[in-house]
Amino acid sequence: MQAVILAAGRGTRMNHLTKDTPKPMINVGKMNLIEWKIEALPKEIDEVVLVVGYLGEQIRKHFGEKFEGKKITYIEQKELNGTGGALFLAKDILKGKFLVMMGDDIYSKEDIVSMIENGWSVLAKKADEEGKGAKIVVNGDNTIKEIIEGTEIKKGDWNNAGMYVLSTEIFNYPLVPKVVGDKEFGLPQTIVLVAKDLPIRIVPTKRWLQVTSPEDIPKLEKLLNHKA
Repeated sequence: MQAVILAAGRGTRMNHLTKDTPKPMINVGKMNLIEWKIEALPKEIDEVVLVVGYLGEQIRKHFGEKFEGKKITYIEQKELNGTGGALFLAKDILKGKFLVMMGDDIYSKEDIVSMIENGWSVLAKKADEEGKGAKIVVNGDNTIKEIIEGTEIKKGDWNNAGMYVLSTEIFNYPLVPKVVGDKEFGLPQTIVLVAKDLPIRIVPTKRWLQVTSPEDIPKLEKLLNHKA
C-alpha cells in the first residue's frame, strides 16, 4: 500500500524557520515532520510518495530513494494549486487504496491503522473548545456530508485532521476549487463531491498534533517527550 505526503508548501506562518528550510523538514524533537509521519506508518505501507515543491531538493537529498525500509517516490508540484491539485499529480503512480497525509502535522500509528481498516475515511477530532477550523458535518451513520474550511467550530463539532484513506476512484471525479472561481483545488472539497456517491466515514483521532507557528514547536516537543 502507498502513502502520499503533501509536502510542497512553504509554510509562511513559520516566519524565519522556513526561509531556508521547507516546513516539512523542520525538526520537532528527535525528528523532522516527515520523519515523524514515516515512523508512524505500519508495515503494509511499503511506498511513500512525497509531493514536493518549495526547496524540494532538500527533501530529496535527505530521504533518497529508500528510507526506513520504504521506497520513496517524488512528484514535483511546480504550481501550488492546492491540496487537491497536489494529490492529482500522483494519479498515474497510485494503485488501489492509499493513504494521504499533510506534510506539516504529526499523526499516530494507531490512527493510521484504524483508517486503513475502515477504507474510505477522514481523520477527525472532536473539538473541546470553540475556535476556527475545518468543520465536518456528518450524517447519522458518521459518514461525511460536508467539510467547511475556515469556519467557527463549537465544542463537540468534528474538525478535519487532514489525513485520508482514499482509492484511485477519486480520480474519476473533477477537482473542486476551494472557493468558487478559485485557482486552488481543495482535497476536502473534492472528497465531499465523492461522498455524494460513496460512504466516507470519519475516524476519531487518538493523537493529532499541528505545527502552525514557531511557538508550537517547544510545546509539542514537551508533549512528545512526555509520551515517549
